[in-house]
Amino acid sequence: MKKLAIFFLIGIIIIAGISYLYLNGRIMHYEAEKENKHFSTFYQQEIYGTELVTILNKAVDNNERNEVLKNEKGRYLNNDLNSIEIKIKMLDNEKSYPMETIYDGGIDKFIHYYSEIKFKCVEIQYHTATNKVKYLLFEQITE
Repeated sequence: MKKLAIFFLIGIIIIAGISYLYLNGRIMHYEAEKENKHFSTFYQQEIYGTELVTILNKAVDNNERNEVLKNEKGRYLNNDLNSIEIKIKMLDNEKSYPMETIYDGGIDKFIHYYSEIKFKCVEIQYHTATNKVKYLLFEQITE
């Protein structure tokens, strides 16, 4: 009788463990889809500078919420889980600027000069471990 009860208890523990792993994986997948939905919709889309500022704010907020560390230059470090890096390539000088440069340099200035300028997301990368958006590259397409 005790052997049957122990066998039954072990079976329940195994089933509960497998169920937990399955549900946890589904929750992580759903969260990744939800977070990616905001960023991945811009891939190959033309947007104005004002909308790009909204995306930059969302990425900075995401990095701050996930406590992504910064290097000595104030740029967010890639943590292979949930960090987001955005670069903006300008036509004026063919240089790419990290989001921190624009964010720290003054969003108001960027909006003043680039609010009516169009940008296009030409590259998107995902974290391999979590499948969350890792990197976005926006290129200026109008002057």
